[in-house]
Amino acid sequence: MQIYLLTDFGSTYTKVMAVDVAGGQIAAFAKAFTTIEDDVTIGYENALAQIRLKLGDFVPAVSLACSSAAGGLKMVSSGLVPDLTAKASRLAATSAGAKVMKTYSYELTEFEMEEIEMINPDIILLSGGIDGGNKKVVLQNAQTLAQINGDFQVIMAGNRSAAGDVRAVLEAAGKRVVVCENVMPTFGKLNIRPAKAAIRDLFIENIISAKGLDKVAARMDMEIIPTPLAVFEACELLARELGSLMAYDLGGATSDVYSMADGTPKSANAFITGINEPFSKRTVEGDVGMRYSQSALYDLIVEDEPSFACELTAQWMEICAGDPSVMPLGEYAKYAEVDAHFAGRAISISAKRHCGLVERVFTPNGEMLSQEGKDLTQVAYVIGSGGAVINAPDPRAILQNAVYAPQDLNSLKPLEPKILLDKQNALAAMGLLSRRHPDIALKIMKSTFVEV
Repeated sequence: MQIYLLTDFGSTYTKVMAVDVAGGQIAAFAKAFTTIEDDVTIGYENALAQIRLKLGDFVPAVSLACSSAAGGLKMVSSGLVPDLTAKASRLAATSAGAKVMKTYSYELTEFEMEEIEMINPDIILLSGGIDGGNKKVVLQNAQTLAQINGDFQVIMAGNRSAAGDVRAVLEAAGKRVVVCENVMPTFGKLNIRPAKAAIRDLFIENIISAKGLDKVAARMDMEIIPTPLAVFEACELLARELGSLMAYDLGGATSDVYSMADGTPKSANAFITGINEPFSKRTVEGDVGMRYSQSALYDLIVEDEPSFACELTAQWMEICAGDPSVMPLGEYAKYAEVDAHFAGRAISISAKRHCGLVERVFTPNGEMLSQEGKDLTQVAYVIGSGGAVINAPDPRAILQNAVYAPQDLNSLKPLEPKILLDKQNALAAMGLLSRRHPDIALKIMKSTFVEV
């Protein structure tokens, strides 16, 4: 066998998949707790030992890896108009693997300065103004950022006419600055790839060595990439075969949502307000993770369901806080329903944030529908991934939260999609494999994803 070794360093588990590329199939899979506090190579070797028990001793032909072990880079995003450049900068950040803590619009205030300092971000994405347009706000915001304490890097992706002055202001204050193309060079036109690439480069530069992944990186045949980027590329590949789709990847720190679909209005009397969002979109929800951000998810749930604040839920949260790798199995089986409810609501909340909304408005031409975001009503497939979904007693019940229901009111969630389960947790690994063998990656996904 010609083995490709594909590793995903997750916030909770390190997952290793051995793929026989000659046979076009998964040869072995193993996972071990991610030892981020000590050295990630420990968890990696633990998972690798399990692979060797199944396959015997072997030398991989190629080793590739992705990582979200730290839950993503913390980022603050700033733009000019909320529906335009601020939204464009947020799209660039979330699609690259960053965890967006806050998005600001217009001139940064003194209160917002203090808030950014408390967030202590790794990166600040600074945008604002179309090329040749408003320079005042982005320059003012650069001067504000120059006064904030913290070891953050600024990516300037706004009005190119202001780029030189912005760099000068920030570098004079000792800040590191990367200038790239404007996220919105002309009105309503998105250009997020350059900013996305800059964020990815910073991930590699700052996270790899900081989290102990540098030793692993030396053993790989390609630079380690963010896990969300690997999943993103797997979804893009799959969409070329299956058509429009959405994917939900529930992790310990975040819930990530991907949509590969034309989000333009599907109703004849609808029009878009704000920007046309891209065909390929990702959002990351840092407050709806299944373990490390479970308390934040709990707070969101009990706002709508006070009865969820019961003794059983409190017990499960305490257990999860003590051991993030725990699953509701064996002695903990009595908590399976609680964990499944967390997972279902994580999908419900992240779907509401990702999908577009529609509102009835009255115009001189009669009643119209004002659409903000993507219309995903006609999406053909919804894919579920992540341990909380895969290991649940009833994955379909959890994933059904991604489908439109009467209580969703104005949401543009899918109406009648087929629901697929990534039962091998293969999305990230297949994203890695697609960089060398896209045909094999596609074949494996089509054969391992099951309809539920």
